[in-house]
Amino acid sequence: MIGLKGKNALVTGATSGIGQAIAIRLAQEGCNIAINYRSDREAAVDTEKIALEKACENIENCGVKSLLVQGDVSQESDIVEMVNTVVKEFGSLDILVNNAGIQIESPSHEVTTADFDWVIAVNLRGAYLCSRETIKHLLSLNRSGVIINISSVHEIIPRPMFVSYSISKGGMENLTKTLALEYASQGIRVNAIAPGATITPINQDWIDNPEKKAMVESHIPMRRAGSSEEMAGVVAFLASNEAAYITGQTLFVDGGLSLYADFRENWSA
Repeated sequence: MIGLKGKNALVTGATSGIGQAIAIRLAQEGCNIAINYRSDREAAVDTEKIALEKACENIENCGVKSLLVQGDVSQESDIVEMVNTVVKEFGSLDILVNNAGIQIESPSHEVTTADFDWVIAVNLRGAYLCSRETIKHLLSLNRSGVIINISSVHEIIPRPMFVSYSISKGGMENLTKTLALEYASQGIRVNAIAPGATITPINQDWIDNPEKKAMVESHIPMRRAGSSEEMAGVVAFLASNEAAYITGQTLFVDGGLSLYADFRENWSA
């Protein structure tokens, strides 16, 4: 992708799944990568190793820098420290990918306030605070930059039993549009991707169960789940200069899941 080599990127929740794939892909494109992890440093180290191996034929002469940054995105102090660390070590921050996210399954009338607040704090409030600190940094240097939010098809498709998750992703859609509109004139682009069903560790339950997997795929017009690498490719595009005239958009990467899949067969009311 044009314009990514030498850029400094921070990916939150980058130790597995889509976040890990994004970190690896951006490293392959020549970005210096800050890999955020909450508690599993070993997984972060593994991600760093894979990213460097994918990016370089000779790691010693790679030219791509990497950094492991611990931080819980539900905690404001951790976010401030994380962004400051990246800027200190890399000299600047050009690309932020708000990927960290959690979900808790429960009937909506049984969701505890603590669980509701935790999901919102990680998925939405955390994305906002990471964006806020990144924007502060970019404005202080009069520098352009890119923020990419990892949303979900459930920002527009209701998801029973996951009310806090759905609310957080719906809010992320408006966060993306609001920040994009507010800072477009300063050269800061803000976009999002909305993955559909994706093969990641968090979805292992249905991936390993043939009946559940068939049920999930039956709702997808393309008849298959996506891969983390496919999501990462779209993120790389949005971060690059090839998407220089795109801001405030959510790209649905879902195999057609958001196209009212159950209406694909002709019927009359």
